[in-house]
Amino acid sequence: MCDPRPGATLGLVSGQHRQGKTFLLQAVAKAAEGFYFDGQAAAEAETLHRLAERFGEHTRATQPPRWQRWEDAVDALLALGDQRPAPVVIDNFPDLVGPSPALPSVIHGAYRRLHEVQQHNRARLILGGGTPSLMRRLFSGPSSLHRLASLELLVQPFGFRQAARFWGMRSPRLAVQVHAVVGGTPAYRRDLVCDDAPAGPHDFDAWVCRTVLNPRVPLFWEARNLLEEEANHADRALSHSVLVAIAAGRSTPGGIAERIGAQLPDVSHVLAVLRNSGLLHAEPDAFRPSLTRYRIAEPLLAFEHAVAWPHRARIEQEDAASVWQRVRPTFDSAVATPHFAQLCRSWSTEYAAPDTFGGEPTTAVRGTVPDPSGHNRLDVDVAVRGNVEGRPGVLLSVGLARWNETMDIHHLESLRHLLSVLGASGEDVNGATPACYGGIGFSPELRAAEARGEVLLIDVDRLYHGQ
Repeated sequence: MCDPRPGATLGLVSGQHRQGKTFLLQAVAKAAEGFYFDGQAAAEAETLHRLAERFGEHTRATQPPRWQRWEDAVDALLALGDQRPAPVVIDNFPDLVGPSPALPSVIHGAYRRLHEVQQHNRARLILGGGTPSLMRRLFSGPSSLHRLASLELLVQPFGFRQAARFWGMRSPRLAVQVHAVVGGTPAYRRDLVCDDAPAGPHDFDAWVCRTVLNPRVPLFWEARNLLEEEANHADRALSHSVLVAIAAGRSTPGGIAERIGAQLPDVSHVLAVLRNSGLLHAEPDAFRPSLTRYRIAEPLLAFEHAVAWPHRARIEQEDAASVWQRVRPTFDSAVATPHFAQLCRSWSTEYAAPDTFGGEPTTAVRGTVPDPSGHNRLDVDVAVRGNVEGRPGVLLSVGLARWNETMDIHHLESLRHLLSVLGASGEDVNGATPACYGGIGFSPELRAAEARGEVLLIDVDRLYHGQ
């Protein structure tokens, strides 16, 4: 922001809904004594009038300017950088482009003129708001501002450890459960549940009933709002069905289409829409790279479509506690269990110590291997690959994650069998470490195997506090 070098610069700030973009941009403008304007969906003339009033307040002018065109407004805003490095923040920028579709081209033209005739100008224009896919669509085309941007910042949700601290979770197991519902979106606590957090593990069930399953609390409606913002009306019904199928464990396009009885091209289209909007992640299978698996990126959407969506009418008409009692096992199996496995994958690449896996982890994904002894498949919850002595993509570890099950020696035997199958298929498994990720704990026999160096054990306490 205060870079003294000459030349006007441009920054783009995007992120999913409620990640704190506005809070960040307001703080930047205030700290650097810059100009901040919060865009709103309104007619162009009204927006220019509001912008001129805010500009007049910022410059302490006796009368605000009267701008009739965006060209005049943009030139005046960038002129704030004629004397010093000046942050100029336009928030919720996509809302301004709707009534004024030429606005990106206007800004592009203003920068071109500055670079040609006013090279001393040091305006630091930041355009914020909207999802990454929306910002890309706004700035595509022959006058794309992406070519001018020296900063493209994506505001991410909190990581699971940060989220636990933000929600005040001291119990790692409770932290997993809460994260499986609300993820790392900061506004969910501050704005949508009015700082209502579980008082402890004993309060989790009651907290779910009084917040995310309570129609009188904004969080109850948030998952639906997320989808309506990203999917158009024609895709919305199929999008809900696709998300229900993924929440129920179907992760491939073919499996999803089979589950909901839809045509594969229609499902593929919706998957692409949800992926481009950041609501789905697509990942290759650890052992079959040509196989793409999908998972829901926003935990609240996964909770909604696994637990709440099938029972919304009952939730609105009955006592939420009675509904929750019926669907609690579904939460444990379809929400908390896969979410715990995803946190284990995140831990493997983000927090594990350098010597944990005997190499530098780069990826951790799910994988499946056909079992030659029968018709079953062998599932791997955490397949870690990384670099070893300059060799990329080496298999460092295969692991199983169990949320509500005490892990024992049989899980280690399953991993050993899996490694033998992979080795027979040509995979280099010589340095691959078996790993068990347990939400409850491990048997004495498995602890003894750990002491002999035969297996790596990661419990929820290590997930949140250890390496």
